[in-house]
Amino acid sequence: MTQPAILVCPNAFKGSLTASEASHAMAEGIKEVLGDAVPLVLLPLADGGDGTLETLVEATGGTIYRAWVHDPLYRPVEASWGRLGGEKKEFAVIEMAKTSGLCLLKPEERDPLHATTYGTGELMLEAVRAGCKKLLIGIGGSATNDGGAGMAQALGARLLDEEGKELPFGGAALRRLRTIDISHWNLPPDVEVIVACDVDNPLCGEQGASAVYGPQKGATAEMVAVLDAALAHYATILQSELGIAVADVPGAGAAGGLGAGLLAFCRAKLVAGADMVLDVLDFEAHCRNSWMVLTGEGKLDEQTLHGKAVLRVARRAARLGLGIPVVALGGAVDAEAEEALFAEGVHAVLPIVERVCTLEEAMSQAYPLLKRATRRALRWVLIGQKGLPTCQVRGPLSTN
Repeated sequence: MTQPAILVCPNAFKGSLTASEASHAMAEGIKEVLGDAVPLVLLPLADGGDGTLETLVEATGGTIYRAWVHDPLYRPVEASWGRLGGEKKEFAVIEMAKTSGLCLLKPEERDPLHATTYGTGELMLEAVRAGCKKLLIGIGGSATNDGGAGMAQALGARLLDEEGKELPFGGAALRRLRTIDISHWNLPPDVEVIVACDVDNPLCGEQGASAVYGPQKGATAEMVAVLDAALAHYATILQSELGIAVADVPGAGAAGGLGAGLLAFCRAKLVAGADMVLDVLDFEAHCRNSWMVLTGEGKLDEQTLHGKAVLRVARRAARLGLGIPVVALGGAVDAEAEEALFAEGVHAVLPIVERVCTLEEAMSQAYPLLKRATRRALRWVLIGQKGLPTCQVRGPLSTN
């Protein structure tokens, strides 16, 4: 019988530690208490945003590739995508921000009227040509507001005006859309597209893509009105031409409407980013063979309660009904979030900061702070646990 393990599955401590670095810091803390007596399973997590590509590729022993595509302003850019390893080689991981992200533009270059998701479609084609049958796409951090039109154009769709001329790139041009020609569509029908989406905004309206996220991409109030009307018209044409209603689907407004475009053109499945990562990494299978779960992220606050990795870990562990203790560590811990996490199945919530210090100091010392906090957390769990794997605890505490 396999000896139960400690499952170490943190998210990134943003700005200080990647998820992989955090998991290694926690592992060091565990080994300072238990040595090598108990097996460890390191499962660094992500929530579909920055770092998802690297996290999933590293966790599965996959490969990262680079390809020349186009950025939001249709300039050449070298972008990365990943292929998972092991039994998941048919999975590709794509972060749309690598090609269509706000991080690729200077503040003065932001242009939501004309920015395009074309490069995202190009990366999707790269993965398909490499033999991938499942595309996992994280759609956070976009510079675009084109409803995924550019992505569709890269995959072979022709978006035509009333004179039969192809539309230029960008969300503003969608006001003139009349017909869609997909006779030269290049995405094979057996390719499954799964979209990591951690917002539930609809495509249009006061809570839509343009109104909520347009300003951070450079949209003025006048631009927001233009873009919102264009996306509303776009949704009408998508329904009439492709038979897919996207306007009111939660998450359709993600990434400037890329969620809607992936739904309509690729028949994509929108899922919470953290859930997608947990599924790919077979979290529940690992959890069943564990007697303790250690997770965490840079800040445990209200955002954590809206579907971040720590919350998803707690819910899934609780759902198994095995009574596995779940401990969450945070660089900072909000009191209200702490109480809510207890209600969701977390057994202990601990800050890693040991004394009053500046944010900069805490972030610069995140690795040793996390290691020592893990050591403390493990000793506290051992005090209350019975029936743990027989082992010699280092130091004065003993479970024998």
